[in-house]
Amino acid sequence: MSPFSVFHELQDYVGFGPADQAILRALHPGLAPDFLAVSELFYARILEYPAAREVLERGESSVGQLKHSLVAWMDGLFQGPWDDSYVERRARIGRVHVRIGLPQHYMFGAMNVLRRELSARISNLLEPTSPEHHLAQNALSRMLDLELAIMLQTYREDLEAQKARTERMATFGQVVASIGHELRNPLGVAESSVFLLEKRVGTDPGAKKHLLRISEQIANAIGIINALLDLVRDRPIDPQSLTLSEILARAVDLVPRPAGIRFEIGPLDGLRVLGDAAQLRQVFVNLLQNAVEACSETGVVTVEGRSVGGEVEISVEDTGHGVDPAVKSRLFEPLTSTKPRGVGLGLALVKRIADRHRGTIVHVAPPTGGARFVLTLPGVPS
Repeated sequence: MSPFSVFHELQDYVGFGPADQAILRALHPGLAPDFLAVSELFYARILEYPAAREVLERGESSVGQLKHSLVAWMDGLFQGPWDDSYVERRARIGRVHVRIGLPQHYMFGAMNVLRRELSARISNLLEPTSPEHHLAQNALSRMLDLELAIMLQTYREDLEAQKARTERMATFGQVVASIGHELRNPLGVAESSVFLLEKRVGTDPGAKKHLLRISEQIANAIGIINALLDLVRDRPIDPQSLTLSEILARAVDLVPRPAGIRFEIGPLDGLRVLGDAAQLRQVFVNLLQNAVEACSETGVVTVEGRSVGGEVEISVEDTGHGVDPAVKSRLFEPLTSTKPRGVGLGLALVKRIADRHRGTIVHVAPPTGGARFVLTLPGVPS
């Protein structure tokens, strides 16, 4: 069951509705000044536990950034809107916990701390014996129950997927390394032979045409081998502060497209990410190339970015035919492709690079059709 299904089903089950939403929004102005203090108390509490402290400090750039993210989380908790985008942002928390290796039981303790601190501040705002106080506490409780359910659902799903992916990648890596090694030598010989033959064919246009085709196919084969090896290698990154617009502009230049396909790049001013420029450029090349191919001869590819809770969220959306439901659950697995001549490495490599950057990549089906991929990367504080 998807996080969206869980959220909508539990809304009815716990009775969270428009009245609760109105109550939470009304509470926000009075509670917001305390969010930073709640965040400080929250991390002071959780960092008392050595195991949690080790994971958090190893898994993110800084605890200070985590505090900033928690303040943004509380803003969203009380302001909404509580739609599918909200659910996806909340689901990402469970995925992050899996990625950094934080045990699931810390979610319960963390939610208990937040419940206690926010509940106490509601009691400071409203007369504890008043009906308004009772309704406010109930609205908060229902919303936190929904939040925890989303996080636990995605935690379980991602943990199972990570385990299966690790097992597959271990086997896949052994095969790829062996095949890559065996193919590099004959391809190198073929490349050298083409180079020598080019010097002997003179000006014969037919011979030159066939040699060019051979060279192109050799380059394609070498490219596939390099992509496979890149997929299984644990390439370290040297994170740098990067301007997102510059990385994206270079990727756009590298992606050929028919005249009938238009790129629309939203405002990216001020957005900076922490990462490896070459690897992130490859991510955007792969996403843009997929979007162009999905559109065929005509269409629009839209790229938008925004800052969300200390992270940068970038979406790449196309007006193409959408993703085949039969492969949706395996989109980011190696050798999964819906293209007639596709190898199925592009999105798998995107996922691999996103993981290296402690980021995430997800597919969201836009209501208007096409496909939308949302990449989240660590942001650089302004």
